Amino acid sequence: MLTVGEHLMGGSQPEAFKMCSLFAGGVGGCREEMCGALSAGVIILGALYGRSALTDDEQRAKQQAAEWRERFVSHFGATRCASIREEHATLEDGCAPVVQQAAALFLELFST
Repeated sequence: MLTVGEHLMGGSQPEAFKMCSLFAGGVGGCREEMCGALSAGVIILGALYGRSALTDDEQRAKQQAAEWRERFVSHFGATRCASIREEHATLEDGCAPVVQQAAALFLELFST
């Protein structure tokens, strides 16, 4: 998902890697929280459309985040890491298939 973010934001954001790294496997690897791929999409949307000041309008960002979540849930059936891993991860590749599918879903937001 970070590669998708780099593509959409026009380059590498080293701080983004650091900020997002602890979302893998849920929060801190607990697998009890929101999927890291879903979280990464929300972070990317915030970087693209989020407000820079308290007085900025954040409606577009909220709408995009809501649409992203709806698409994610429609495809994966859940937002919780453990539930998604049970259904979509593999022994060989772990969550790589989830991240690949999530990246494709996320990019669809920008093609409509």
